[in-house]
Amino acid sequence: MEDAFARSIPEVLDHFGVDPTKGLSDTQVVQHGRLYGINVLPEDKRAPFWKLVLKQFDDLLVKILIAAAVISFILALVNGETGLMAFLEPSVILLILAANAAVGVITETNAEKALEELRAYQADVATVLRNGCFSILPATELVPGDIVEVSVGCKIPADMRMIEMLSSQVRVDQAILTGESSSVEKELKTTTTTNAVYQDKTNILFSGTVMVAGRARAVVVGVGPNTAMGNIRDSMMHTEDEATPLKKKLDEFGTFLAKVIAGICVLVWIVNIGHFRDPAHGGFLRGAIHYFKIAVALAVAAIPEGLPAVVTTCLALGTKRMARLNAIVRSLPSVETLGCTTVICSDKTGTLTTNMMSVAKVCVVESAQRSPAATEYSVSGTTYAPEGIIFDNTGMQIDFPAQLPCLLHIAMCSALCNESTLQYNPDKGKYEKIGESTEVALRVFAEKVGLPGFNSMPSALNMLSNHERASYCNHYWEEQFRKMDVLEFSRDRKMMSVLCSRNQLNVLFSKGAPESIIARCTTILCNDDGSIVPLTADIRAELASRFHSFAGKETLRCLALALKWMPSGQQMLSFDDERDLTFIGLVGMLDPPRDEVRNAMLSCMTAGIRVIVVTGDNKSTAESLCRKIGAFDHMIEFSERSYTASEFEELPPLQQTLALQRMALFTRVEPSHKRMLVEALQNQNEVVAMTGDGVNDAPALKKADIGIAMGSGTAVAKSASDMVLADDNFASIVAAVAEGRAIYNNTKQFIRYMISSNIGEVVCIFVAAVLGIPDTLAPVQLLWVNLVTDGLPATAIGFNKQDSDVMKAKPRKVNEAVVTGWLFFRYLVIGAYVGLATVAGFIWWFVYADSGPKLPYVELMNFDTCPTRETTYPCSIFDDRHPSTVSMTVLVVVEMFNALNNLSENQSLLVVPPWSNMWLVASIIITMLLHILILYVHPLSVLFSVTPLSWDDWMVVFYLSIPVIIIDEVLKFFSRNPIGLRFRLWFRRSDLLPKREVRDK
Repeated sequence: MEDAFARSIPEVLDHFGVDPTKGLSDTQVVQHGRLYGINVLPEDKRAPFWKLVLKQFDDLLVKILIAAAVISFILALVNGETGLMAFLEPSVILLILAANAAVGVITETNAEKALEELRAYQADVATVLRNGCFSILPATELVPGDIVEVSVGCKIPADMRMIEMLSSQVRVDQAILTGESSSVEKELKTTTTTNAVYQDKTNILFSGTVMVAGRARAVVVGVGPNTAMGNIRDSMMHTEDEATPLKKKLDEFGTFLAKVIAGICVLVWIVNIGHFRDPAHGGFLRGAIHYFKIAVALAVAAIPEGLPAVVTTCLALGTKRMARLNAIVRSLPSVETLGCTTVICSDKTGTLTTNMMSVAKVCVVESAQRSPAATEYSVSGTTYAPEGIIFDNTGMQIDFPAQLPCLLHIAMCSALCNESTLQYNPDKGKYEKIGESTEVALRVFAEKVGLPGFNSMPSALNMLSNHERASYCNHYWEEQFRKMDVLEFSRDRKMMSVLCSRNQLNVLFSKGAPESIIARCTTILCNDDGSIVPLTADIRAELASRFHSFAGKETLRCLALALKWMPSGQQMLSFDDERDLTFIGLVGMLDPPRDEVRNAMLSCMTAGIRVIVVTGDNKSTAESLCRKIGAFDHMIEFSERSYTASEFEELPPLQQTLALQRMALFTRVEPSHKRMLVEALQNQNEVVAMTGDGVNDAPALKKADIGIAMGSGTAVAKSASDMVLADDNFASIVAAVAEGRAIYNNTKQFIRYMISSNIGEVVCIFVAAVLGIPDTLAPVQLLWVNLVTDGLPATAIGFNKQDSDVMKAKPRKVNEAVVTGWLFFRYLVIGAYVGLATVAGFIWWFVYADSGPKLPYVELMNFDTCPTRETTYPCSIFDDRHPSTVSMTVLVVVEMFNALNNLSENQSLLVVPPWSNMWLVASIIITMLLHILILYVHPLSVLFSVTPLSWDDWMVVFYLSIPVIIIDEVLKFFSRNPIGLRFRLWFRRSDLLPKREVRDK
């Protein structure tokens, strides 16, 4: 029954055919169970394991690698090859792909934990009226129409419409659902609000929320998936994880690279059609197969097999650095996503604020003889910790607050007219509340006032342990006064009173809504001398003005406190006793903003990141908080920047688009609105980070480009998020964004490094095929270079230092290519040199090396006709491993120098020297040691088809490799200086690299 909140109690009962005095009969229970279903959130349908595995191979580069492995395997069988060497290449490729698939499957299976955590918020049991008798049943057996009784501490077992209040008031903590900072008062009357959100449905008790005050009966109107909690589950299930900007760019570049690879492979094969009939191949078919193998080797050379592993490693290193900043990363790609975040949708309660009510202002009557009669005190401290200072209206600290009569009696009343508890939790290292937030705030204020009669107050309290300090002053007053009777809070009176006795003196303490308390007061307590004087009309008007200032302009939650001396023999209280009270003071409370939020939000603005505050609280409260934060000082007014959910929904589409571009505050929201906001911003090509801590935040956290949960939040929010803030601090997000930007910059550097290296390998094979010389590199040698010698330096590039101005730049655009046109040209130049140097090393050994055969170049080009001609040299010379060893070594060494080029995108090595990243220096040393190992250790040299090199060979390798640094220094000079501007502009043309829409909607 979706509109139960808008219907009267008899209408709801009639709809389900239930008698509120007897409940459902057994027959009705069965019928309703069949009709409406059971009270359980259904299991989500998981994708079969085989589908998850296949999904990991749905990538063009991966498919090309698989095809290369299969073809290599088939060709080895066709040629009759046996032994380890024949199947080494396809086996290594498949092992790499299997490892990457395993990581992907593990990530996928962990992604849906949020749906499982959601079930933890379902109640276990419920007190149900059936067949005229109350019984305790499992909550899963509830059906719509059941009459349920709930009381303080109960977890609401289903969505229910209240039908009877069994106490003076009913209050529910529904923060996990709406994000409201304080509990919500429930009532019986019908809701008439149009487009009512959860906060407006004051007669509905929502599944998973907790009763904090009162007792009531209600009729079940929604179970299982048809509850508010069920709606959140459905929203999460229908939310697909967004691919991160880096993944999109890598996929985009991978597709581009795959097309280029395919084209080059076909081209190499076609160019060599004339050589298919060469006698060395033994026939046309075998010649075609030989050059097809070369094309496959080309594909293996072009694809950076180590790239996924290096990206994963770099992101993992980033997570460690971010963990030190209190940002715990649950999803590796989100490390990078932070770097291009353009909008942060921040939850208010608990993120920008402490989620701890605190007394901020106190108003008392100083003296009836002076004008103005009232004076204000401000109170520091924003948590439940009993630490804070009281200041007068001039900003001076009050050293001994308990010596002031009004503050002393406010502390007494706060401690005695109170049913909450404040305690210290040693496991979490913080003070926690039990009961209403406003009452706990009063207890904390009593601790800040201290005790009278001690010159060492309140500093002496700091000597106590945290456990003793939690309620030391409160316990003192509770020991001094004996509680005799209590008049609980009621809706009509809007106040609570307690009768206390001390030394045969009875005192009535009252607290409640200011309008109710002040109306019942006839006298006031003066703060200057402790005298009691009549409450005049002028003072009454001044107090009313101060109250409206607190509640209106400053949006504080106000309570007034009063007392009355009672006859010594009185043991009981009646409502008539709550008259002729003596006014003590007015306190204003709020959920205060965190101290560090202002600077963090200003840092976001400097970095070009817009912050939108999203909350379930009302508009005026949220606007007041934003002003207190101070980060919105540049806004003269919120008129076009602050919207409630209903106001936003009523706007025409065009105005909604404009509103989204200006919005700074979004209030009175429920879960569907948060998800809608994220989707709308994403449609405008914004990269959205969403923060939250409640169950209500989970769908939006999952939908956002990066979901950020609070460490103190619900398990559901954490499971649905990409990142968890251990300290619940908005400022930690800013530090994480800076780290994310640095990680992306380093990621771009090693991606470019690997791509330029692979371009060199492609050029090497392509040039060799075009020139008609023997194969310069074997496939297994290419795999070794791609995985080991490229992988270590690429990973070490991830340790490049963060730029000092990383948070002064605007967020990069999501459609910015990982490799832009100009950079792609730069790395084509570098790659071309790498390939040509590798081929040059091969040719050098045959034509010029003293240890080589010193063949004429023409003989080298016609090597395949050697068996059919008379030659002065044996044909076996073309099977010598020495020339391919020189080529492989040139390739390795030139790539080590190229790694040094990637210490910075545009800065010279003279500015950013190699030792600025010692990890890179170490990786180059280790890589060279590994390469020397396979050259000079016999079993390894056989495996990789290499042989030891002489000193002269190494000198030639060095001379061929070192120019790569000079070439890149020249290219960097063009990048840095205006002289190269026209070249860069020309290479930015859109037809050089593929462009694709950021999102396919």
